[in-house]
Amino acid sequence: MRHPVAIAIVVAIVLVARWKWVSAFAADSSTRPTMLSAKFVGAADCANCHEQENSRWRGSHHQLAMQPASDSTVLGDFNRASFHNADITSTFSRRGSKFMVRTDGPDGALHDYEIRYTFGVYPLQQYLIAMPGGRLQAFGIAWDSRPSERGGQRWFSLYPGQRITYRDSRHWTGIDQNWNYMCADCHSTNLRKNYDSRARTFATTYAEIDVACEACHGPGSNHVAWAKKEGDWKSFANDGLTIALNERRGVAWPIDPATGNARRSSSRQSEREIQMCARCHARRGQVHEDYVHGQPVGEDYRVALLDEDHYFPDGQIKEEDYEYGSFIQSRMFRAGVTCSDCHEPHSSALRASGNNLCMQCHSAQKYDSPKHHFHKVGSAGAQCVECHMPTRTYMVVDPRRDHSIRIPRPDLSVKLGTPNACNNCHADKVAQWASDAVIKWYGRAPEGFQRFAQTLQAGSTGAPGAQQSLERLVADREQPAIARAAALSMLAVYAPPPTDSAIRAGVADDSALVRRATARALSNTDPAASASTLAPLLSDPIRSVRIETAEVLAGLPAGDFSQNVTAAFARATDEYVSAQQLNADRPEAHLNLGLLYAKQNHFDKAEAELKTALSLDPSFAPAAVNLADLYRALNRDQEGERVLKDAINRAPNDASLEHALGLLMVRQKRTAPALDMLAAAARNEPANARYVYVYAVALNDAGQTKAAIQTLESSLKTHPYDRDSLSALVTFLEQSGDPTKALTYAKRLDELEPGNPEVHRMLEELNQPQNRR
Repeated sequence: MRHPVAIAIVVAIVLVARWKWVSAFAADSSTRPTMLSAKFVGAADCANCHEQENSRWRGSHHQLAMQPASDSTVLGDFNRASFHNADITSTFSRRGSKFMVRTDGPDGALHDYEIRYTFGVYPLQQYLIAMPGGRLQAFGIAWDSRPSERGGQRWFSLYPGQRITYRDSRHWTGIDQNWNYMCADCHSTNLRKNYDSRARTFATTYAEIDVACEACHGPGSNHVAWAKKEGDWKSFANDGLTIALNERRGVAWPIDPATGNARRSSSRQSEREIQMCARCHARRGQVHEDYVHGQPVGEDYRVALLDEDHYFPDGQIKEEDYEYGSFIQSRMFRAGVTCSDCHEPHSSALRASGNNLCMQCHSAQKYDSPKHHFHKVGSAGAQCVECHMPTRTYMVVDPRRDHSIRIPRPDLSVKLGTPNACNNCHADKVAQWASDAVIKWYGRAPEGFQRFAQTLQAGSTGAPGAQQSLERLVADREQPAIARAAALSMLAVYAPPPTDSAIRAGVADDSALVRRATARALSNTDPAASASTLAPLLSDPIRSVRIETAEVLAGLPAGDFSQNVTAAFARATDEYVSAQQLNADRPEAHLNLGLLYAKQNHFDKAEAELKTALSLDPSFAPAAVNLADLYRALNRDQEGERVLKDAINRAPNDASLEHALGLLMVRQKRTAPALDMLAAAARNEPANARYVYVYAVALNDAGQTKAAIQTLESSLKTHPYDRDSLSALVTFLEQSGDPTKALTYAKRLDELEPGNPEVHRMLEELNQPQNRR
């Protein structure tokens, strides 16, 4: 069964390497920095010797990632152009050499602001405005830099149809549009955020404003010294380079005539290049700032798994997930393909155009043929990427290709509602039509490489057999590590927890993502029971694994460990705290610290952190909910009520706030307003079955059993596998004198949890002769 959802809300942003590869990292000079004292020298120095590479880089998206605003860099129309959106008219103009915009500021009134920097170049260009405290803010109106015949050459809102006021964190002056945190790390070289948490100011610095040579190759002073034969140049390994991006050197991809597919001439021995690209081309949160080129991405970033908020169940991109989380799902990654096999790394351009790119490794005779793609030669449907790397559009005008490189699965669209490449083009047709066409063409519904969709879907909905299916996926090493990690993470809400053998296998897994998820899988169990099993992860080679484990085990007294493990636990906890402090400009970081300190019974520190979170963003509901819950534990409900009501005034339709206030009122036996609040929460977030369940329980406790039954029956139409709702419905129906109907729902519960002794007892009681009618 699944654990009841905790009332307190945890939002962690502090929030992939193979263990064997990481273990070799320390001894492999090709992945180890040659000298820690290497300094950044700048692209101009690199260009002295690397003219061709510099020429390719010039004009690339990396080189144009961020630029000072000037006549040569600004693409937008600043000739008194105006744009009207949600009752605000913004005007773009020139004031001498300056580019100006008149728009609503942090007080809601119109003011003039200077554009300091351009951000990006195509298919849109954003603009950065300097604000007090060292902040740069990304303006919410962008320039569509596509040609006019494609709908471009216009101003547009990044939130079309939405009224984003100055009180909203997504407003251009708000915390969610802050360049220093949200954007800077990936758009400049050697960025240091330098946030002063006391003054709440930034002194952000970078070695170069754009993504230059050393962003990927690392600080180049030792390489320059080697090239000039200066100083101790003879002692430098790898020609003084910090990271050797040479995994393609001497590699060929001969095509096997029998299969039409290529095989790498020698297996890839590391993931240096992929991990380096993942720093920015992954959905991730930063946990450490002192990046050393060549180390695994998990040492400095917490990479998102295939959770339902970010990905579809089959692993296709949903939110802005970038490329890494998709690519490591692919058969290409498994076969040894690296980013630069397809992308020329200096220009970022593709190595070949159209299908020729794919035909580097796949036989044109077999695959670039109507016998394979069943479309007219030269048509859009005959392009490999249209079927195997479909796009999803972000930021209104920016289509991005899914890098999981998968076989179209319209059959999964029929079963799960996932998107498919066929209906992306044939939008006027239903998924069943596409599924039938594929079966007609190939004689079957092809499964492809990624075979975890139905398992992850079952895991997220709690479908019958989900726990067992998740555990089988975890053990299936033929499936991508990120999917196995997602399955492990999902198991956290199920009881009983994963078996000891599964956890021990996860602790020793090659993938850091799997090891990190192993700790998360036990996050709802008693830390004392998990401590000995998870202890090795406190000394894991990868920082993101260590801090995840420290967070899961937080609150355990030092005496529960051996002396060595106690020291490792203390170090990992310190790393967790440091990760939050790195992100001290964000309310989520202070929420995480507040939750940590609450587990450690440092209630004063927990209260202070949660208050800081709310001072950074008064509309941040998780901090308000958890602060109120802390006050509940300290018998200070009156203060908690004030916190929740103030938050509701700022976010009037936030279901989590209404739910928390409703529970507080239940505790105070204020039945009528409690029911109003719980009903509002259930109404405003119907996708949350827990809110509906709690509201129904409150109705029943208030003597409104019939209404409680109707509420749960309605909810079960949308959430048919919600165990709590089914269990409560059985109880309420039995209380109301309808054991026959109660038995129907009890049987449904038994189908979900066939081995649950509590359910068996429920069935036995309902099957007693006196209960039969």
